[in-house]
Amino acid sequence: MTPAAGPAEKGTYRVEELSDVNDRTIEETLNRVTRDGYRFESVHFVTQPGNRRPTMGFLFFTRADGPPEA
Repeated sequence: MTPAAGPAEKGTYRVEELSDVNDRTIEETLNRVTRDGYRFESVHFVTQPGNRRPTMGFLFFTRADGPPEA
């Protein structure tokens, strides 16, 4: 029995880069991309040594493709 294929196996990825990382830009990006049918997967921040505030952020999304064609 094979496991069901997830978005990573048959779907589309989308990565949004944020150079201005704050609550407003994160919220706007989440709303805009999920409205396009993508599902939020994760967020990763880039920080500099000695500074807790992120200098960049990457938001990862996936979207399942349509049903397989016969």
